[in-house]
Amino acid sequence: MYSFRNDYSEGAHPAVMQALQETNLVQTPGYGTDHYCEEARALIREKCAALTADVHFLVGGTQVNLVACAAFLRPFEAVVSPCTGHPLVHETGALEATGHMVLSVPSEDGKLTPEQIRTVCAAHSGEHMVRPRMVYISDSTEVGTAYTKEELSALHQVCKALDLYLYLDGARLGCGMTCAAAPLTWSDLAETLDAFTIGGTKNGVLFGEALVITNDALKADFRSHMKQRGAMLAKGRLLGIQFRAILENDLYLETARHANTLAQKLQAGIEALGYPLFIQTPTNQIFPIFSNRLLTALSKTYEYEAQQAMDEDHTCIRLVTSWATPEEAVDTFLQDLKALKEQAL
Repeated sequence: MYSFRNDYSEGAHPAVMQALQETNLVQTPGYGTDHYCEEARALIREKCAALTADVHFLVGGTQVNLVACAAFLRPFEAVVSPCTGHPLVHETGALEATGHMVLSVPSEDGKLTPEQIRTVCAAHSGEHMVRPRMVYISDSTEVGTAYTKEELSALHQVCKALDLYLYLDGARLGCGMTCAAAPLTWSDLAETLDAFTIGGTKNGVLFGEALVITNDALKADFRSHMKQRGAMLAKGRLLGIQFRAILENDLYLETARHANTLAQKLQAGIEALGYPLFIQTPTNQIFPIFSNRLLTALSKTYEYEAQQAMDEDHTCIRLVTSWATPEEAVDTFLQDLKALKEQAL
């Protein structure tokens, strides 16, 4: 049985494990005040060409999203998100539990446009409605698409014009940055976003997300918000060590590029066999549509996520590759799929 269910089924990249082992008995202060976290922060600032950015390390994606939402917004302010966004479909109302409404915007490709943001703001005017204040986007998105530099710049401009914060959930940031269709540099992110996360959990570390805050207005008292919401890890050095290891020598981008390359090979192979896709994606998540009979056979050997039923007889599934996916697993899947096709399944 091989799992294409997600990109965090494995543990951590060997370089990360080695760094943790080598520092295991070193004594450090707690709560992210150690020199490993400082070195990781400095490395992130240098890569982003944002030497005044604040950098915080948190354990998980939902955690960092809800703490950021609580810290950045006043009680009557709301978040604008595409309908596919994590806060709406995969975080059990975490952001809304902080007291902030999440305004859903229809989006087939998981992305937002400036015009959609203008429309939402125009529809929420006056003192009797929540006030849109933070725009939530993700890269790569929950449906495997990615923003170009031009698209981020356009969102940045409209957010500035409407006095909104632009926040990017980078749980799969590496895959978004390294995809051929929409490559980004670290400085592109710092130039166009008020805050963004660098996802580690889904890209080679055991656990952890780095939050980068570039807008000075959002920096004050953030550690107090972290502490109040249980997001300040006593052994914070475990996060700093991992991020330093995965960011050195561009390992973070290398691991993401590997995941993208194998997913694209998998997607091309599935298309070559004549199977349709729900959406064409350039990153490490792909969404083929198979008959339910074929899926019954595939499920004996492979794990995957069912995305949505297309009709009574067909289902769109999600296949995800990771930094650790061997090319042989992709080759074997395609060989098995071809054999099942020949059996008319």
